[in-house]
Amino acid sequence: MQTSPTQPARRALLTGKPASVRRAVPQGLVLPPATSAITPFRVETPQALLDDLKLRLSMTRWPEQETGSGWSQGVPLKRMKDVAQHWQQRYDWRRAEAQLNAFPQFRTEIDAVGIHFLHVRSKHENALPLILTHGWPGSVFEFLKVIGPLVDPTAHGGKAEDAFHVVVPSLPGFGFSDKPVEKGWNVVRIAKAWGTLMARLGYSKWVAQGGDWGAGVTTALGHIKPAGLAGIHLNWQFVFPEKMPATLSADEQRAVDGVGRFLSSEYGYFNEQATRPQTVGEVLSSTPVGQAAWIYEKFQAWSDNGGDVENVLTRDEMLDDISLYWLTNTAASSARIYWENSPSSFSGGRLDLPVAVSVFPKEIYRAPRSWAEATYPQMIYWNEVERGGHFAAFEQPALFVAELRAGFAKLR
Repeated sequence: MQTSPTQPARRALLTGKPASVRRAVPQGLVLPPATSAITPFRVETPQALLDDLKLRLSMTRWPEQETGSGWSQGVPLKRMKDVAQHWQQRYDWRRAEAQLNAFPQFRTEIDAVGIHFLHVRSKHENALPLILTHGWPGSVFEFLKVIGPLVDPTAHGGKAEDAFHVVVPSLPGFGFSDKPVEKGWNVVRIAKAWGTLMARLGYSKWVAQGGDWGAGVTTALGHIKPAGLAGIHLNWQFVFPEKMPATLSADEQRAVDGVGRFLSSEYGYFNEQATRPQTVGEVLSSTPVGQAAWIYEKFQAWSDNGGDVENVLTRDEMLDDISLYWLTNTAASSARIYWENSPSSFSGGRLDLPVAVSVFPKEIYRAPRSWAEATYPQMIYWNEVERGGHFAAFEQPALFVAELRAGFAKLR
């Protein structure tokens, strides 16, 4: 049964003064110290954090109704109220916590930052080690549906030779990884950390995959080529010609139009996080509805959903990801990845190693094959799939798994 917050609790939240029911405002989940050892980790969220979340949700101050139609001004008020009510009254973080804890999780310190990661080894002897990197506003939750089929293909319609050992880290400043206390954690530094992680896990040959910032990190891996990296797979390709052709093909025009739409109607969040991540964090860290709207809007805008994100991702799945940002208080630290990387980070440049490419139809923009071939001279795989958007593994796990099996087949 849902109960209303008591008056002492309301006063404590509004004034910051002690109350018998509320002695301190939780600042986010406290992580255990990490060392160079690989230490097992379990998610154990204090109940006080969950109680604090429900209290804040119950005390939300809402804006007026939007004056535009649909999603033209952002998340419609009615939808956001429905999501917030579900989050407060029906959503169960303990279920999500148990889902994470069903996988082996670890933390280890690399370059003075504790890195959280899932590491699931296959029973198949010749499995290929694979590191999967999420982006923003994603998390390790994006990949939970694909780990089983990747690790145990014979139980999921595949063959033993399709097997992977799977490593899924949380980016620095995201989830259960530490928040860097100094600047400099750009995609190159993260890629170097991933090389250290895979070596620390004992892998002498491995592959990497990513989309969004994960694609930025994976592209950086392709440039620095840490020991053992055999190739990469990208579901978002940062490829552009040095000089745009005077006459564009249909595929080139499609890519140019996609970039134009993003810059004209989707770039506001990017520019804010790239220039004022601290301000973003100061706003979102005190309002769970604000944090939810900031992320939920992107799930709607960037997924292949036929007009409603809840056609492809359940409300609970999205709230798992949103809750992770809220409970770890990572609005500011996750936004800083934009501040740390100049726009040129998205122009990856020539990669001289095997590259596999999967193009999902509702990606923010889709690069034409000709641009990819010019940038990836060792491209070993190209496929444009029929469904899916920016959150490929989250939206279409079966297609994503099939693409990784096919894309890395030549590297086994």
